[in-house]
Amino acid sequence: MALVYLNELEYLEDDFNGMFDFDEFEDDNFGFDMNGHLHEDIHAELLDYFDNPERQQNDTSATEYRNGKDIQGIPWERFNYSRDDFRTMRLNRYQNFESLSIPRDGLEKEWKKIEKGSMFYDFQFNTRVAKTSIVHFQLRNLLWATSKHDVYMVHNYSIMHWSPLLQGCDELLNASGPVVPTQKSYGSSTLNRVQICTMAVKDDLLVAGGFRGELICKYLNQPGAIFCTKLSEDDNAITNSVDIAQSPSGAVRVICGNNDCFVRVLDAEKFSLLNRFPFSWSVNSTSFSPDGKLLAVLGDSTDCLIADSQSGKVVSTLKGHLDYSFSCAWHPAGHILATGNQDTTCRLWDTRYLSESLAVLKGNMGAIRCIKFSSDGNFMAMAEAADYVHVYDAKVGYSAAQETDFFGEISGISFSPDCESLFVGIADRTYGSLVEFNRRHQYSYLDSYF
Repeated sequence: MALVYLNELEYLEDDFNGMFDFDEFEDDNFGFDMNGHLHEDIHAELLDYFDNPERQQNDTSATEYRNGKDIQGIPWERFNYSRDDFRTMRLNRYQNFESLSIPRDGLEKEWKKIEKGSMFYDFQFNTRVAKTSIVHFQLRNLLWATSKHDVYMVHNYSIMHWSPLLQGCDELLNASGPVVPTQKSYGSSTLNRVQICTMAVKDDLLVAGGFRGELICKYLNQPGAIFCTKLSEDDNAITNSVDIAQSPSGAVRVICGNNDCFVRVLDAEKFSLLNRFPFSWSVNSTSFSPDGKLLAVLGDSTDCLIADSQSGKVVSTLKGHLDYSFSCAWHPAGHILATGNQDTTCRLWDTRYLSESLAVLKGNMGAIRCIKFSSDGNFMAMAEAADYVHVYDAKVGYSAAQETDFFGEISGISFSPDCESLFVGIADRTYGSLVEFNRRHQYSYLDSYF
């Protein structure tokens, strides 16, 4: 992955104008100027509207949404553009980031035909109390739910906890200063001012990766961080991905993919390094298969790899993508692997028949930055870099989908473990928020036609 912040992507400035403005981070270049998606006239009015203290808690409930309020609380009636008009402008103006200039002409023939309009999850709540932020524009695994009442997200240097039940947000970990590990173990060390760019949470364990190769591990029920380290001293060793999974023996592992071209596997009890697998390109995303035997490895290559999780030996090479990949997820049954790419597609692979992808799912605007399956395997959520989240019905071969659009960069998506809720993080100073959807149990495929 490119070692850049968003404000270094100068060619995007004509399309985006000032959505993000973390003035407090100017001293270390943590902040970035996403050059917001809104037309400058609308953006100026929105800043004036939402900077009013009386509107800081301008949340949106399901009832208000049904009565016509915008899902993000954007007052479209104040502007010369309708929401639909601006959506059209946005689609026409958005420039997807590409690392490779391989022609995309042949992709259209591969796109799977999708029946859009299904409603699997209903909008429940949008809050500005819980905010998320993004360090690196290509990394979007910054939001996780451990229950429908517990959501964890990255905001600036902090990891925050949001309770939909209590409608409250509190700080779980602050990495703006020294982060001192509470457990004395080999390789553990104090870290300082960690810019968290990726995260994973499972059960009681939270793992966060830093922009300079850091790794922080924390138990949710204990104060402080239990383990901290720098995985590499390489100047370009961004911790691009972290994963928490079980090995074939049932032991819990922490898997890290770094920009220095290594995948590292750590024991989650003593946090000792068990394996270090080298690859020929920067590793952007990794994931253990549900049985713990296979390891998906994606990065700065058009190829996606499947390796043996114990030896790191590549057993399959998946070909079809046209750019670099940044997200992957296994279906809970273990046979289907989904990979997200900057060529604006998600490819589904059946590990029993890997000569070609099972299906190619197309985004509307940009790179597919985050993919999650529900724990029951019924749904797959796919987030583009900005504006769009798609939820596919796995039971009907991913041919039916619910499509929800916002305005803003998507920092992460997460199903709750019971599959009852789906959370979406929108990173933006003006109207950034956390959006909650609740599962609709009595849905019908006829919903697609009404």
